[in-house]
Amino acid sequence: MDSKGRAIDNIFIERFWRTIKYDNIYPSAYETLKDARAGIGAFMYKYNNHRLHSSLGYKPPLKVYNEYFEKAA
Repeated sequence: MDSKGRAIDNIFIERFWRTIKYDNIYPSAYETLKDARAGIGAFMYKYNNHRLHSSLGYKPPLKVYNEYFEKAA
């Protein structure tokens, strides 16, 4: 937060960390690091490929990302 407006940049990642903690990590109460890595990896895959995001027009992030780069090419 070294310049004007930098706090706003942080909002998106803070929201993601809140989502992953409350939707995956806390309810799962992983016993081992191996279990945590597998569970968090599966959650992130679902979050990026299948979960619909209202701010993206109810599309998953990967679809929006791919559409952006198809238009740019």
